[in-house]
Amino acid sequence: MTVESTAAHAPRRSAGSNAGATGTKRTTSTTAKKTTAAKKATAAKKATTAKKAATAKKAGGTVKSAEPHLVQLLTPEGERVENAEFDQYVEGITAEDLRGLYRDMVLTRRFDAEATSLQRQGELGLWASLLGQEAAQIGSGRALRDDDYVFPTYREHGVAWCRGVDPTNLLGMFRGVNNGGWDPNGNNFHLYTIVIGSQALHATGYAMGVAKDGADSAVIAYFGDGASSQGDVAEAFTFSAVYNAPVVFFCQNNQWAISEPTERQSRVPLYQRAQGFGFPGVRVDGNDVLASLAVTRWALERARGGEGPTLIEAFTYRMGAHTTSDDPTRYRHDDERAAWEAKDPILRLRRHLESAHHADEGFFAELESESETLGKRVREVVRAMPDPDHFAIFENAYADGHALVDEERAQFAAYQASFDDVDGGK
Repeated sequence: MTVESTAAHAPRRSAGSNAGATGTKRTTSTTAKKTTAAKKATAAKKATTAKKAATAKKAGGTVKSAEPHLVQLLTPEGERVENAEFDQYVEGITAEDLRGLYRDMVLTRRFDAEATSLQRQGELGLWASLLGQEAAQIGSGRALRDDDYVFPTYREHGVAWCRGVDPTNLLGMFRGVNNGGWDPNGNNFHLYTIVIGSQALHATGYAMGVAKDGADSAVIAYFGDGASSQGDVAEAFTFSAVYNAPVVFFCQNNQWAISEPTERQSRVPLYQRAQGFGFPGVRVDGNDVLASLAVTRWALERARGGEGPTLIEAFTYRMGAHTTSDDPTRYRHDDERAAWEAKDPILRLRRHLESAHHADEGFFAELESESETLGKRVREVVRAMPDPDHFAIFENAYADGHALVDEERAQFAAYQASFDDVDGGK
């Protein structure tokens, strides 16, 4: 069973963990023998698994996942993996649907690359890249219905794309032109949240409201492995479980909370944290867009059916920097990134499309042209953005006018005027 809803697999301290040096010496020979036997057994098991997979492939069947606790429907080589529990959630996927998912990922990556370049050129103040996380975002984003509501972090550019938000509208905030750039109610996609983890509470409260209204829609909150250590997220887990809120917590474990690796943040896999709060958690291959789609559909179905919250841990990798102010070469090795690049989510789906004859070179060429057009539009729109209105910081501080705000506005106006030259210019 992939889904964990009990504490049956919680790690236990060994009874002999406090043994002294004498006890260690006395058991060395026996331990060595056991270790050798265990290694042989493991090697034999791996060989058997590989043989079965090769036989299934040769027979034209699907391959079983080598990691039973990781929901995977496409291997890094693009082969279809059978999963009795989650296959039903993608059984109606057509070749056209698969091409659509591929298009979403390619265009999202191009937009992301363009935004990174613009920041490097001084056109944006900062940018948080999603490079490597396209499958997790597009798969989960396409699982949503129009009436579902999304609470993102500052990195959910792929989900924004799925919700119909114009990608250029995401860039105004990073250029300092506005505080968001889109109407959250227009696409049921909330404004980007900079405060780490706080959106989990917002999503939980909104979901509690949905339940009180008797609606059958669901809510999804996105956050990363680092945010999962925040108190706000733990509070959201508690309230959502107690009130049976229709919310899905989608944690993108990209292995690094800036420079802190995941293994230093949690003693157990992140998806198992849900056990302690009384709701299920599941780990999905976050580089597999098909699996991300299936698992999110399952979790949303639970929410709409009155079964309460679910924690999804999308096991993926941040192939770029945390933001453009970060230098990942200072804390992680190139071989680590190279290993994950071999699992690239876009390359994975392309391999599947090609091997299944779902797409030809004409499709890929047309998509490349569309990608170039998007990149050009992003550059043009950003460079044409007007300078920000400096006095906008005094708007919407209070519902009605306030004497203190008026005073501050006047002081700021005087400060701005002090830079005027004698001719009235600036």
